[in-house]
Amino acid sequence: MLDHYRAPRGKKLLAAPDVENQGMNPVCGDEVKVAVKLDGGRIAGISIMSRGCAISVASGSMLAEMLVGKSRQDVERLQGAFRALLHGEKLPADVDLGDLEALEGVKKLPVRVKCALLPWMTLGDALKAWERGSNNPAAPSTTEHEE
Repeated sequence: MLDHYRAPRGKKLLAAPDVENQGMNPVCGDEVKVAVKLDGGRIAGISIMSRGCAISVASGSMLAEMLVGKSRQDVERLQGAFRALLHGEKLPADVDLGDLEALEGVKKLPVRVKCALLPWMTLGDALKAWERGSNNPAAPSTTEHEE
């Protein structure tokens, strides 16, 4: 986790992203900006700029590292499995969370779960906006999403 916090992946800005979104956790002040380049319904590139706690920054870095080449359905499946991990629920047997498993201990700190989910919710809202034909979704905050 500390490696992802100290040297976050995905910080390189994308030229002409297909969709962008900003998210904020008003409880702690974490902020994230996600930009996505898509190719045939798959993620061709991700830029993620995070400012906040180690959990939020590391989660965004892990997201950027693992989602290039993934489809919308792959992203939803990983997001659901990650949410389950953070809530202490059983994970699907066929989902590999990779480095995200390092954030499992966050489940013991419920207020920090929002920090870990912020980049994922922001990306999810961006992809939903892209599907609707808009590249500027309303800025989400994790307090708007069911935990």
